[in-house]
Amino acid sequence: MNYRKLGRTGIEVSEIGLGTWAFGNNVYGGVPESEGINTIHAAIDQGINLFDTAPQYGTKEQDGVAEIVLGKALVNKRDKVIVQSKFGRNFTIENGAPQFYKKRIIASVEESLTRLQTDYLDVLFFHSPFHESEIHDDVWEGVEQVVKDGKVRFIGHSISEFHATEQLARKWAAENKIDVIQVVISLMNRESEQLIEDLSKYPIGIVARECLANGFLAGVFDRNTKFKEGTLNARYSQEELNERLDQVDAFKFLKRGSIDHMATAALRWVLDQKGVSTVLTGAKNIPEMMGAVAASDALPYTQEELARAKELLKRNFEAA
Repeated sequence: MNYRKLGRTGIEVSEIGLGTWAFGNNVYGGVPESEGINTIHAAIDQGINLFDTAPQYGTKEQDGVAEIVLGKALVNKRDKVIVQSKFGRNFTIENGAPQFYKKRIIASVEESLTRLQTDYLDVLFFHSPFHESEIHDDVWEGVEQVVKDGKVRFIGHSISEFHATEQLARKWAAENKIDVIQVVISLMNRESEQLIEDLSKYPIGIVARECLANGFLAGVFDRNTKFKEGTLNARYSQEELNERLDQVDAFKFLKRGSIDHMATAALRWVLDQKGVSTVLTGAKNIPEMMGAVAASDALPYTQEELARAKELLKRNFEAA
């Protein structure tokens, strides 16, 4: 495992981090608690030191199920890892309605610390505000308090609804309000590239997520795949499934040498994008996690290979 600086935080993070969304609910089909804990332990053994979670990684009945699993796994191991969580969305509160205000950030941090069995979070992210109007002015008083109290080390912005909210990241970075952003970037989604480049001057830590395009770049789906009702990918029609599988097929040339799986290739490609600090894998089990770790150990792609991938994406998919 190789390590990089998380922007101006100075934190040394593993090139591969483990996202825990799958441990909190059935979004990817469900993971038994014991398997989640075993996967986290194996990840630490492989050198992964960054773990990403959130209160919303739970159910309509219980917030922060993934935080609970992570907290159990990190007993007597907390000093070995970097933990980042989020605030602003909980399924149990108005079905995930935005809660970006002072009272809620303070309460949410306390709830997360209890579930995680820890005294502090290394990074706390605004969890996917969809519009600037969702941000209450007093939220920054809450940010100041949780940082001053030593319960949060650094603040970040986890971006969704990218084109509606990327300006928030630009503004907050310029005002020195955030230290890290979390963005979607993959061979099938490159919309955050310019933002990553622009924020390098500060520099802001870049956490890359959805790098396997919700499992499509893992190379495990085919045209006969049927997604379980209620899972994330059940939203795709058969036509959309076929289109996405065509995209995956086009990038299979990136499998070479020690990179013998599409998932490893996709993660390696993200690691080779300038400015990226760390790449999150949503591995549900130890074999999937090991495949992600292999991306850090693999030789970087050459400029020629990167250029081919970029041109292929531009030619075939940007107009779609």
